[in-house]
Order: sequence, then structure tokens, then C-alpha cells
Amino acid sequence: MASTTRKIGRRAMIRSLGAFTAVSALAACDPGALGNVGGGSGSVQVALLVPSSAGDGNVQFLAQNLVNAAKLAVADLEGVSVDLKIYDTAGSPERAGQVAAQAVAEGADVIAGPLFAGAANAAGLAAAPKGIPVLSFSNNPTIAGGNVFVMGPTFENTARRILGYARQQGKSNVLIFYGETEAERLGRDAIMRAAQDYGMSIAGTTGFAMSQEGVVAAVPSVAQQARSTGADLLFLTSNTDTALPIVAQLLPENGLPPEQIQYAGLTRWDVPASALSLPGVQGGWFALPDTTAVNSFGSRYSAAYGQAPHSIAGLGYDAIAAIGALVGSGQKITPANLTQGRGFAGASGAFRFLANGSNQRALSIGTIENKSLRIIDAAPSSFGSAGS
Repeated sequence: MASTTRKIGRRAMIRSLGAFTAVSALAACDPGALGNVGGGSGSVQVALLVPSSAGDGNVQFLAQNLVNAAKLAVADLEGVSVDLKIYDTAGSPERAGQVAAQAVAEGADVIAGPLFAGAANAAGLAAAPKGIPVLSFSNNPTIAGGNVFVMGPTFENTARRILGYARQQGKSNVLIFYGETEAERLGRDAIMRAAQDYGMSIAGTTGFAMSQEGVVAAVPSVAQQARSTGADLLFLTSNTDTALPIVAQLLPENGLPPEQIQYAGLTRWDVPASALSLPGVQGGWFALPDTTAVNSFGSRYSAAYGQAPHSIAGLGYDAIAAIGALVGSGQKITPANLTQGRGFAGASGAFRFLANGSNQRALSIGTIENKSLRIIDAAPSSFGSAGS
């Protein structure tokens, strides 16, 4: 995770789409499907770095959820012995570097975490001399590479999944409407790269200032642009907690209803539940994890800990699942082995690490019909075509 964002009153300013929001799009492959990971035997020492004493209570809660999920994954492993040691980063990059160095000195084979990008980068630097991989819970691709991997869902992965599906449905001309924030500009760029890879045209990109006034001023322009360019897919980067509710209302009012152009979103449009009633999102496309896997993980977590997991707690499970799968099959935990093409079974579906330190997750395509979520293209259960 790159950073937390401060919520500002919507009447004054729409909160930007931050990495926390992007990561929270991941709710939780069926954990039960992990089974005997490789059928082998082995042992591994894992250092789990989490911000247990961060000043923010919400971050502390998330840290404990990551620990809980990791322990749940350890319990699921067969034929693998995991020595899980927990280190507190306090949410600080300096502290993360210190405890990562301590973990390496104490014999850690791999580091799971930290949560925030700066802390993950610091941990990666501390672990690099020994070649120890760091499976960070961040979704910030700028820190990925070398011995550092990011586990959070990325804009690149989501954009590729949606545009791959859109191409199959005959869409070819994409118009992007994004908020003028660092995160949404990264989303815009990910969409443009994915469109190019799929041979699709970019009809244009239109940005808006992150305020009600900014959205109101920009919507007529993007509506006109859609009509003049013949765009057949309107890709929106904002989410339901920022500009999407306003955008979804104003686009139809400015002559660009969903019936005239296919809407698609870079974030989930089915959360919170109140978003299902937004008129502009009806029929739109967006990506989400395998709901069967998510529900399975959520049920098992709740049974073990008496409450539902945080929306990104599954990342803690996934880190241990990947580590256990490699150790169980007799492989060492190295960057090269982590990037095996077949990937791993985790708390939210199949996933794999890429050579550039990023990740690919198998995602479903969902839409909203009659104010209810409907899956229109299920997440693949294995890789080859997953997420493509």
C-alpha cells in the first residue's frame, strides 16, 4: 500500500483515489484449494512486517488482520513447517529498515510485508545484500523490482483484464475520464498501455479537478468528445467514495447515458452496497476477485477470529500461501522461483508474481443489473489466460 489518504468533505473537495482504495478493491482462489502445497516437506523462517503500533487505529486493525490471515495460512499448510516471526514497523520506513535488517540477521528466509510503499522499499534495501525476497503488501509498482515484490492489486492488472474483455466484446475505441490526482493519472496511463497492447484506439483523455466544480465543468467536454470521436468505451478511474457518484449522475444528464456508450471502471462499483443504486453505474463493467474464493476465505477467517476480515487481510494469507507452495515442492524462496508462470492459490483467487516485481491476479468481470451485482465473465481458476 502506498499511503493512506485524508478524507475531505465531499462538498468542498472529492477525495483522490489513493492506493488504500485501490488495494481495498481486493476482498479476499479458494484457500481450501491450497491443500497440500506441492506434497513435499520443508521448513522456512518467515519475517512478517506489519505496522502494529502505528498511530492510526485503523492501520493497527489492518495489521492485526494481516497477522491473523498469515497464521490461518500457516495452519493450512501440509508438509511445511513455517517459523513465523512478527516484527513491528510502526508504519515507519526507518523502523521497517531496522526490523528488516534484524530479521535477516536472525535468519529470515523471506520477508512478508511491510504494508506501505516507503517501508517496503526500506525493507527491500535492508534485505537486498543477502538476496532475501520481500513480499510487500503495497500496490505501488514504483517500488517493485529486484528482491521487492508488490502483492496489492494494481491498476495495470485491472486495466488489462477489463480491456481484454472489452476487446472480446468488439470494443475498440476508448475514452478515458480521470481525476487530476497522482493515483488517477497512474490509472489513466495503465489504461492507455493496456489499450495499446490490445490494439485498441484511444479516443482521448479528459481530466477534471477533484472537486464538484471540477467534475461539473469537465463532463460536458467529455460527452462532446465521446460523440465526436465515436468512442465505444468510456473508462472511468474514480471510485464510489470519490467522484464516481457525481460523474455517473452528470454524464447521462449531459447526453451521454450508458445506453449510448459502454461505461467501465478501474475500481469496484459494487461497494459499498449503496453504490448499487447509482443510476449511472447500471450496466457498467468492472473487475473484482473470484467471489466464491472471497466468500470462502471470509467465512473461514470469521470462524477462526469471530469477525469478518479487513478487505485486504487476504494479502497476509497470500504471502504465506506462495511461500508454502514453493517450500512444499522443494524449491528455495528466490525471486526467480517466485515468478513461476503457474502462480499460486491465494485468498482471492489465482495470482502470480511478475519478473518486474509486480503481480497478476485472476479477476472476474462484473456488472450491475437491477441494483444487483452480476458476474458476466468469471475469474479463471488458473493461469495461461488469467487476467489477460
